[in-house]
Amino acid sequence: MTAMTYAQDTRPLLNRRLAEFGTTIFAEMSALAVRTGAVNLGQGFPDTDGPESVREAAVRALRDGHGNQYPPGPGVPELREAVAEHQQRFYGRTVDPDTEVLVTAGATEAIAASLLALVEPGDEVIALEPYYDSYAAAVAMAGGTRVPVTLRPAEEPDGTRRFRLDLDELRDAVTDRTRLILLNTPHNPTGTVLTREELAAVAELCVERDLLAVTDEVYEHLVFEGEHLPLASFPGMRERTVTIGSAGKTFSFTGWKVGWVTGTAPLVAAVRSAKQYLTFVSAGPFQYAVAEALRLPDSHFDGLREDHRAKRDLLTRGLADAGFGVFRTAGTYFVTADIRPLGAEDGTAFCLSLPERCGVVAVPTQVFYDHEREGAPFVRFAFCKRDEVLRDAVGRLKSGLS
Repeated sequence: MTAMTYAQDTRPLLNRRLAEFGTTIFAEMSALAVRTGAVNLGQGFPDTDGPESVREAAVRALRDGHGNQYPPGPGVPELREAVAEHQQRFYGRTVDPDTEVLVTAGATEAIAASLLALVEPGDEVIALEPYYDSYAAAVAMAGGTRVPVTLRPAEEPDGTRRFRLDLDELRDAVTDRTRLILLNTPHNPTGTVLTREELAAVAELCVERDLLAVTDEVYEHLVFEGEHLPLASFPGMRERTVTIGSAGKTFSFTGWKVGWVTGTAPLVAAVRSAKQYLTFVSAGPFQYAVAEALRLPDSHFDGLREDHRAKRDLLTRGLADAGFGVFRTAGTYFVTADIRPLGAEDGTAFCLSLPERCGVVAVPTQVFYDHEREGAPFVRFAFCKRDEVLRDAVGRLKSGLS
């Protein structure tokens, strides 16, 4: 056996940076739901389509030949203009559609392209733990080191339980090697919405330590308590923040994979340099449809929020009645529940047994932690489902866990 053959036989095929990442928990749990016939409250996708007018806009674009060939690299002008209008309409932010907007293949590509563009080997990236699983993979692909800052359970004066950011812990996590803070608000999976005071403190820290920020704001229109405030709108943050948005969560067309990045021209140019070698372009006809969707009247966005507020309340009450300890969801379409009142402590084992026991699938939150023991007793349920599906799931849980 030659030395070359020996090296080929012993070296792992998968890049070592990705060795810790296997199949995503969402794929695993969705496959488990299919195999067992369980109600899938694990993966966060709606079980109904979004507005008919938006779907018809996509059909019209296909028929009219809009986007059937390669769209422009930064995205079709109609969508970039709509994204800029959206920022002005909801947040009073002025964004140049020609130089400060980049269309991506969903928020997942936007995150990956941003980190590949802005992070070099040895750089540290701070992320709020628990974090969406693609964050860790994207940091690893960029050669960076992830530094988790843990959101911790806290009891509010009204008796509700939430997850809170410890600003002192965040400040202590910054070192001379810190390159950027990766922020997600409204936060998946905890449902936390960072307050104005918390965001102001993050902004002050970024300015003080000359840090960049990448903000995942895909749940911006699913805020039930408080308000969504873009970090880029705080003093000193416009020139150092990459803001990520997505059509999937706001319009219930997750399969279209249309997202976007906004930021100053130099930041967007940097992200585009990485993005062009990932998908290059994608979702041509859907880009035209999303442009129309972003211009829907306020009634759509208000209706989306109120509909999901009712779903949140339905599931939250049901989980509490079934014996879970329930955390208050201020935003997103997820509820985090504590399994310890049910006599369990290992979220993964609990979720693996739940389909057979109750006919319901959830996701163990500990897979979103570096400090797995912090998240071991928590599981996440998605409520972006039809009311009858949620009622069915709640009934199954009450019956199976009693």
